[in-house]
Amino acid sequence: MNALPSSLFSPLVQGYWRMAHWNMTPQQRLTFIKQHVELGVTSVDHAPVYQSEALFGEALALEPSLRAQLQVISKCGIIPGQGEQVAHYDSGQAEIITSVERSLTNLQVEKLDVLLIHRPDLLMQVDEMAEAFAQLKAAGKVEHFGVSNFSVAEFNLLQSRLDVPLVTNQIEINPINMQATEDGTLAQMQQLKVRPMAWSCLAGGQLFNGESEQAKRVQHTLQQVADEIGASCIDEVAYAWVMKLPANPVPIIGSGKIARVQTAVNALELTMTREQWYRIWTASKGHGVA
Repeated sequence: MNALPSSLFSPLVQGYWRMAHWNMTPQQRLTFIKQHVELGVTSVDHAPVYQSEALFGEALALEPSLRAQLQVISKCGIIPGQGEQVAHYDSGQAEIITSVERSLTNLQVEKLDVLLIHRPDLLMQVDEMAEAFAQLKAAGKVEHFGVSNFSVAEFNLLQSRLDVPLVTNQIEINPINMQATEDGTLAQMQQLKVRPMAWSCLAGGQLFNGESEQAKRVQHTLQQVADEIGASCIDEVAYAWVMKLPANPVPIIGSGKIARVQTAVNALELTMTREQWYRIWTASKGHGVA
């Protein structure tokens, strides 16, 4: 397989799953994009189900030359329920290709840098998926392919049918939910030298307002470590904790406020000891190492 480019993603990724709720004008959206690009956050994460692609594309159309500075990521495979139809997954060849075409139109770009299968489809036919990938690659519509929320077995199954390497697995990683550190997912990423993308690094707000005993322990310890390493807030410590994992995860930022993006960028400069990392781990688990 071909080696992955070292600069496929920026050190942090700007997520756009909430953009529809930011109440920004097209010009305000463009300004926000330019601001996070100036901070070095040049990779952007989308999905049709977020209903943000057209809003992003509308802003990008105001300054099309900005596209050259971006790595555009989108996904496919989640079909929202409508009427009596339940929400479901569809990773069939036709749906993958149709979804990409729609994303390109909405984003107003000619190519996706990365396409992810959003969720593992229990009915996925990996040979059919491989054919869709090959067709999109040959047509110049997608450069790289990856997955999101895939288990080790599911990742291996899809990879076994592809002639190109999957470039990422986008998974939840934070000091509250550490499943990826325990189920082999991050070990697999390190083994394959594939950088995962980490979503929900702030645990959906539980690091700030969670009321469980676990959340309170983690909040207290994050603040302790923040004071020790000179972090301005616990957000920075959480991002630094995720990035210290040896699989080298790329955190996704979910906020539409540039000050919060700056906070995440600040975490790139923090240095955390192993003891401090494990102190946060211990607070989450409620017990020490064996």
